[in-house]
Parts: sequence; C-alpha cells; structure tokens
Amino acid sequence: MLNVTDLNAYYGEAQVLKDVSISVNQGQAVVMLGPNGHGKSTLLKSICGLVEKVQGGIEYKGQDINRLATEKIVNMGVTYIAENRELFPHMTVLENLKLGAYSKNARPHEKDNLEKVLALFPRLKDRQKQVASTMSGGEAKMLAVARGLMSNADFLCIDEPSLGLQPSLRFEIFSTLKEIIDQGKTVLIVEQNIPQIIELADRIYVMEEGSISFEGSKDEAFSDDHLKEIFLGM
Repeated sequence: MLNVTDLNAYYGEAQVLKDVSISVNQGQAVVMLGPNGHGKSTLLKSICGLVEKVQGGIEYKGQDINRLATEKIVNMGVTYIAENRELFPHMTVLENLKLGAYSKNARPHEKDNLEKVLALFPRLKDRQKQVASTMSGGEAKMLAVARGLMSNADFLCIDEPSLGLQPSLRFEIFSTLKEIIDQGKTVLIVEQNIPQIIELADRIYVMEEGSISFEGSKDEAFSDDHLKEIFLGM
C-alpha cells in the first residue's frame, strides 16, 4: 500500500532523514520506534507532503506522491494526525470534527463517518458542544484522532498518540486504535517508548539518527536485547 524508498529529508541545509526505506501493506499496523528527535515525525510529515525538501520515492497504491500537495494526498486517502493535536481551540468538538471532512473525498461521507467516530469515542459524543480548548489532554488527543478519521482516510499516519497522557488514558487510546485497525484501516504509528503499542504492531521499525536501525516482527523486537533495554524499558 505504501512504499518509501531511499528517502532523504531536509530542514534547510540540515539533513534529518538518511536513505530511509519502509513498506506498509494494506490492513497492517506498523509501528515506528526510536528516541525523540531522531526523525520519526519527519518521516510521517514527508509522507503527507508537509516537508518542503524531500528526495527519494514515496509510493501510495502504486502512485508516486512525493512532491504532491498535501490536499491531493489527503484526497487520495492518506492523513496525518499530529502529536500536538493542532485543533481549532475556540471551536466546539462537533465543529472540529466537521472540519476534518473538508476534503473532496470526505464530504459525501461526513454523516456516516461522524456516526462512526462518535461510536468509537463515546466521550466526544457527550461533549459535542464543548469548546476544544477546555478539554483535557486525553480528550483532545481523542478529538485529533477522530478528526483524522473524518477525512475518510484509508491510511493513517499517527504521531505519538499517547504523548503526555496518564496510564488510564493511554490504555483507552490504544484500545480505540485496536478497534480502528480491526475495522480495516492501515496505520503507521510513531511512538517513543511505550510497550503497549507493540502489541498492536504487525511490523516494527526503529529509527536512530535519521536512519532505520531495525526492521522486523514484534516477536523479533521482543527477542532483541538492545531494543528491550533501550526502547521497550525491559
């Protein structure tokens, strides 16, 4: 479904990604682990057209999407859910959700997708009229994921879904992500050091200093002493 080949990404003259190659098959949950600040988020942003200087191959469903405008990539079914949520703080939960359906691909499905995301996130259903800026961190993260689903995307790039959340809300977010995956969505999830996310993964990559240092199954990850000690906290 997604193939990234020899990808290099830059912010100005600073190179962040160095010959990164990954693949994600349809229906898979792929997790990208690694230390903070080593290029994981840049990879997601590069896939979604949010990094200006990118060299290499990015193919989605067999089509080259590198250098396409972000709006076109969203219309093709790919969306980016940022770690800092990027909500509209003075709008209500419902208004934020409806803005997630702005793309040409999403508009005809707005009503059905709204019903689906409110079923996935009962807290949001009860808070439709609440202003986004008054929500807790966990609720805001749920709203960000739900708004991403409103885009009618088949492929979700999710950046640090558990960042800053207390353990109970992490569990809730991960449980909802499992439901999303079970419904057939394909996801590429960036995480830093959360063992729970490994249980969702069909495949795991580790990025260090802008390069892929590990690729394998979760069983292979759990049997790798370096990964267990450094990234899994075991």
